[in-house]
Amino acid sequence: MSQPLLVFDMDGVLVDVTESYRETIARTVVHFTGVEITPEQIQDYKNRGGFNDDWKLSHHIIASAGVSVPFDDVVEHFQKLFLGNGADGLILRERWVARPGVLEKLNQRFRFAIFTGRPKAEVELTLNRFAPRLVFDPIMGMYEVSNHKPAPDGLVEIRNAGAGSKLYYIGDTPDDARCARAAGVPFIGVAAPSNPRYLDLVFLFQAEGAFAIVDDINYLEEVFSS
Repeated sequence: MSQPLLVFDMDGVLVDVTESYRETIARTVVHFTGVEITPEQIQDYKNRGGFNDDWKLSHHIIASAGVSVPFDDVVEHFQKLFLGNGADGLILRERWVARPGVLEKLNQRFRFAIFTGRPKAEVELTLNRFAPRLVFDPIMGMYEVSNHKPAPDGLVEIRNAGAGSKLYYIGDTPDDARCARAAGVPFIGVAAPSNPRYLDLVFLFQAEGAFAIVDDINYLEEVFSS
């Protein structure tokens, strides 16, 4: 049997997206509604589940404010903020979470893959910036699955391609946990103490039967040290 496989969600796991995706949600909402939305409110939606797609979440919040905007218009504005012209997009505010050498050491024991709700092209932009030498295979993004999280399709496909390898899924939302549970894959929850709903998230992960809960991926080695 080949090496076990760590499957990473991306946003909030490999990269801190507080100033990228989360800020883009807030700016998109205020652009269409004039209403300021707080990080706590955004996290409340994430904790509720069903809002893994930030485009759909932005559109939902805008509609909830009583403003009718076509979904495609929301996506267009969101992407303009997020990607910009390549030199000024909020994607450039992302911060790589792993300290130097942490993932490289884990990679001696585990193979890596990614299952995320972001488009694969945006995954690759960020990996090329922060971790060009690490191999994540496969990378399952928004357009690689028919049914998005919390549906387990991406994990099931990765498992089926893994020749019987043991899988662990590492995510930061209840949708990630439910996806892992539906796929029968052990889930490692990331609950950062800086998260505005930290304790709520810990309790939600516990309720979903998480294999382990860590502050961030720098603590993964401790999970597998025993």
